[in-house]
Amino acid sequence: MGRVSAQQFVDLVVDPGSFGPLPSRGTTTADAVYAAELAAAQEATGLDESVLCGTSRVGGQEVVLVAGEFGFLAGSIGVVTSDLILAAFDHATEHQMPLLVSPCSGGTRMQEGTPAFVQMVKIGQAVRAHRRAGLPYLAHLRHPTTGGVLASWASLGHYTTAQPGAMVGFLGPRVQEALTGRRIEDGIQRAENLERVGVIDAVVADECVRSLWLRWLDAIGPAHERQGSGVGPVTPRATGAPVDMAGKAALADAPTDPWPAVQASRADDRPGVLDVVAACGGTAVWFSGTGDGRVDPTIKAGPVRWCGRPLMLVGMCRDTQTHHELGPAGLRIAQRAFAVAQELGLPVVTMIDTPGAELSAWAENHGLSGEIARTLGSLAELTVPTVSVILGEGGGGAALSMLPADRTLVAASGWLSPIAPEGASAIMGRSGGDAAAMARAHRIGAHDLVAMGVADAIIPEPDDWSTPPLGPEALSSRGHFCDAVGVAVLEQVEELAAIPTDERLAARRERFRAVG
Repeated sequence: MGRVSAQQFVDLVVDPGSFGPLPSRGTTTADAVYAAELAAAQEATGLDESVLCGTSRVGGQEVVLVAGEFGFLAGSIGVVTSDLILAAFDHATEHQMPLLVSPCSGGTRMQEGTPAFVQMVKIGQAVRAHRRAGLPYLAHLRHPTTGGVLASWASLGHYTTAQPGAMVGFLGPRVQEALTGRRIEDGIQRAENLERVGVIDAVVADECVRSLWLRWLDAIGPAHERQGSGVGPVTPRATGAPVDMAGKAALADAPTDPWPAVQASRADDRPGVLDVVAACGGTAVWFSGTGDGRVDPTIKAGPVRWCGRPLMLVGMCRDTQTHHELGPAGLRIAQRAFAVAQELGLPVVTMIDTPGAELSAWAENHGLSGEIARTLGSLAELTVPTVSVILGEGGGGAALSMLPADRTLVAASGWLSPIAPEGASAIMGRSGGDAAAMARAHRIGAHDLVAMGVADAIIPEPDDWSTPPLGPEALSSRGHFCDAVGVAVLEQVEELAAIPTDERLAARRERFRAVG
């Protein structure tokens, strides 16, 4: 496959004329043979080392960029190389700048052996320090990215892409075969496979990396937007009844039978999380999976520009759950998103819409219950502002795992139950025939949830879009509902961002202690 040089890659992604190289520091102690190899590599590439590091701008935003050069001793990392990388990483952290990297390397420099090998420790530490400082770290892996580079800083990005066809693996196939006598299967270490299994987030051509990085940086916004409030005026299209945060006053006249709402929540044409995101009109960049080799199409998670406000969205997709149940991997994706949001200071919004988690031997063997518990705990412990939305179905532990937020909104036809009403009927009466009665007995509807204090407010729904086929008026009402969800979420995020963290976390702890 074609390979661009480090300088060519830099030219593809930065604003023209903005790159300023960072100088090398230190020199390599080398015997005559190694010294000659270094001199030849320097002459061939025009670089002092196998990485090109510098400050730059991408879309006007100041960043630090590190690009690997495979033409310099196969992009290998020695002691001086690692010092140069470390200086770049430290500069990004000290000056509060995003760190963008594009490794292209065969791994540790064999001419230097173990001293070069252990350099990966300090580079990994520098990445962790950068992330702990609440700063973005994006990685684009070029062909090839292997060995100690992949096993340290190349695998630690908040979001990771790879060049089409790039070989990305712990050890290259030739070395693996020499060590084990077995050759790894063709295609396993290719970018496309790693995206498919959720190790990387996307396969992106080098010439498209700039636009993706711009989208990602726009989605998370600068630090003052992530951590403060006030993103300018919002002009929604929604014309329905407003969300009433003092909604308990209206409960006396509320409907008492939640069964019609349960049926409405299952309508084929009911809007889902992607419809709401589209109505908000902002940038969204989705994770492909867990980052450690698992995928689940039932969860969409990633940074989103929500009506102009950067936040982290984790939503359950109703469409994909018709043929794929929400399993352990989906909950792991949610946990990944929560962790990234915590590091970057992004408010978190969860959208609940699931008939229930996967019921199978595979799910049991892969720790479904434990993942529900860990997801619930991770969300409950976040220090960033959190809003949960019961958008439709709220069946069982999977739904509950996305619930414990600072504020909870529920659509008028949304519901929350320990199990779908049919399941409750089967448990209590050995059949599913009493589902409607179970729904009433268990108080699962929106008005009951507000009365109990589980939810804070109801998002009204129009009456003319729950029965397909939808005509023009119903489609318009559907759009208004999506807008209403978007605006209601934004209002809550903005209000929460203005509350002192300790006060907000204390209120979050107390809200569920008061239920029951």
